[in-house]
Amino acid sequence: MTNVLVVDSERSIRNTLKERLEYEGFRVETAETGSEAADKTEKSTYDIVLCDINVPDTGAFDLLDSLRANGKSLPFIMLSSQKGTEPVVNSMRHGAYDYILKPINLNKLLESIRSATEPKNQNHATTVAAASTETVARKSSAAPALRANRGATELIGSSRAMVSVKRLIEKVAPSDARVLISGANGTGKELVAHRLHEQSLRAGQPFIEVNCAAIPSELIESELFGHEKGSFTSANKQHKGKFEQADGGTLFLDEIGDMSLSAQAKVLRALQENRISRVGSDKDITVNVRVVAATNKNLLHEIEMGNFREDLYHRLSVIIIPVPPLRERREDIPSLAHHFVEKICAEYGQKPKVIEKDALAALSQMEWSGNIRELRNVIERLIILCDNNITLEDVKTYAQGVL
Repeated sequence: MTNVLVVDSERSIRNTLKERLEYEGFRVETAETGSEAADKTEKSTYDIVLCDINVPDTGAFDLLDSLRANGKSLPFIMLSSQKGTEPVVNSMRHGAYDYILKPINLNKLLESIRSATEPKNQNHATTVAAASTETVARKSSAAPALRANRGATELIGSSRAMVSVKRLIEKVAPSDARVLISGANGTGKELVAHRLHEQSLRAGQPFIEVNCAAIPSELIESELFGHEKGSFTSANKQHKGKFEQADGGTLFLDEIGDMSLSAQAKVLRALQENRISRVGSDKDITVNVRVVAATNKNLLHEIEMGNFREDLYHRLSVIIIPVPPLRERREDIPSLAHHFVEKICAEYGQKPKVIEKDALAALSQMEWSGNIRELRNVIERLIILCDNNITLEDVKTYAQGVL
């Protein structure tokens, strides 16, 4: 039987939830304050905590953090009357499993509790079988058209860090809020951007990607906003820019920290006014685009250095999704390795090779400064160079140089 702890200062809410959940077959205890809840978790074992975000004494975030610090990684569902994205984002960042608005929809709450307490979602670190390419989040209340797109982009991993990323995507995607994805090279920022698009109301519309670091500064404005014929020497015909190409859909500005200041100013105008003008034209063109940006730089530092516009940063960072480096989610390495083995062997027309247990353990202990991209490259190298199963000796021989 699932043990539930309900933490809320309102007696009526505690009693209502206790009565309904016990009727559904759960064992329920209640607490009025954060300190009472902390005491109960010391004396009893629970499978999940339902907690009002403004619980007296400690507040829900402090209670959650203290439980985590004491090794109690319980699924935590926040209950709140606060609407908007900020409390949702804060909850996800602290590792909450879900965020449910008051007045509470009991059917949604039951669905979330059952999803959170499924065995595959309770112990992410102990089994590769628990690793899933699908989010462990409860089903979204978004339109059915959104659900059809789930899984098209794989976000491998069921570590707490990745579950938090997936949950944040789940919450943010249906809105039109701009998102800034931060993280080191090779962590999978592009996959997060794709996932945001696939779970959004724009899923059936274009997803246009621009790598700002790969385009020369003198061409970036033409690439983003387009140009008219004859506007510069090599402009032999009219060209639609990425903003126009993405109209109705999502524009992904990858490595936006490398964009020139002049281009930043024009992007800012586009975001403020939903209008752009092509190079060589003074005619405004209205665009309807959701902008998702990504960076491997500390943009606040870049602002201090005069390399990035502060006003653009605030326009882009309505929601920030930090993508963790691989060293902070080592428990995901086995599932990632198996995924790459299957995918790469299929590309080469080979039967999937087996990674022996001690080889997998060795891969899991490496630093992976190049993150998932580096792991994939090493797996491909092992597949090419190993005749049979991938052994510990193979890893020692062919994975040299992994930092």
